[in-house]
Amino acid sequence: MSKSSRGRPRRFLEVRKPIPRSQALISALGIWVLFFGIWVLASALGLVNELLVPAPQQVFASIIDLFARGFVSDVGISIGRVVIAFAMASAVAVPLGVMMGTFPAIEAIFAPFVSAWRYLPAPSFIPILLMWFGTGEAPKLALLFLGVIFFLITLVMDHTKNVRKELIETALTLGANRKVTVFNVVLPAVLPDVVVAMRQMLAVTWTYLVIAEIVASTTGIGAMMMRARRFLKTDEILAGIIVIGALGLLFDMLFAALHRWLFPYLREKR
Repeated sequence: MSKSSRGRPRRFLEVRKPIPRSQALISALGIWVLFFGIWVLASALGLVNELLVPAPQQVFASIIDLFARGFVSDVGISIGRVVIAFAMASAVAVPLGVMMGTFPAIEAIFAPFVSAWRYLPAPSFIPILLMWFGTGEAPKLALLFLGVIFFLITLVMDHTKNVRKELIETALTLGANRKVTVFNVVLPAVLPDVVVAMRQMLAVTWTYLVIAEIVASTTGIGAMMMRARRFLKTDEILAGIIVIGALGLLFDMLFAALHRWLFPYLREKR
């Protein structure tokens, strides 16, 4: 058994203590093995209705079959919608959030508006988005945009407010103007947290994807799932859910890698 720095045996639960990479890997794989093991066992013992909860092997066979029938185009369309909508939301939310967190006068203007919109469920806009934009790509992108932008603005603003006041005061004391203070002090200090906030909110964008694609859509993962529902193909519905989860995990890992690449000094500090 490994020892801690004080010579005591390492316990399984340690408060804010890093664990070995091998333990992290075993834990990450173990929870999935347990999940699918219970699923396989429940299906084999007849504890679940096969029509409503098909066996995992049937679901994964459906994934292979879907891709063999051209599902890759639907996946590509869904990825494009998420990336475009999230990029548009970030282009607005990041600079506005930084400005709101830096200048109380700007926060006083936008904070009441942003706070109110955060509590409005994005799916409630579907009818009016369809009336405004029709049934093309615009309402889908608009729904994904609305689902993430106001939360992202708030997160970026809060992170900007947490930039150490001493850094700003030092820059102003040395004669920096507002532009230099924002771009040379505030922005570099908050950027690592902004990337983390974007990573978190990208997950929210994926959660709205199916909602955006079930209304007046014939392409995308959500549209495929709605077609499968009409024919009671639960295995294909679950296949779509698994594909969305896998894509979300892939994008999360890419954002984590981007964070490590952009800010290697943060990893060195740990």
